Amino acid sequence: MTNDRVYRYSFASVYPHYVAKAEKKGRTKAEVNEIIHWLTGYSQKELEAILKKETDLETFYADAPAPNPARALIKGVICGMRVEDIQEPTMREIRYLDKLIDELAKGKAMEKILRKE
Repeated sequence: MTNDRVYRYSFASVYPHYVAKAEKKGRTKAEVNEIIHWLTGYSQKELEAILKKETDLETFYADAPAPNPARALIKGVICGMRVEDIQEPTMREIRYLDKLIDELAKGKAMEKILRKE
């Protein structure tokens, strides 16, 4: 699947998978939302509008109001790729969120997930 096809998916189509992954491991939708807010700068109201409007992934990341500069601290392997080695900007942003949700599902403390330490 090409990146262009991936980017056309709506954020609303992947969001339930993030929530389900977290909840399956005893974490909450609120924690997923907190991660999204931290990563992108979207407010809860903005996030709800994006989900309702079915904004595509490329637009979701391109229009993020305040991408957190600490996201550059996100490192490690997700989907067989080292996040820090991904050159294509939108795919790197997608994988940042994937990695953070993965850390949440693995039981990591929110302070560590949000790179507060």
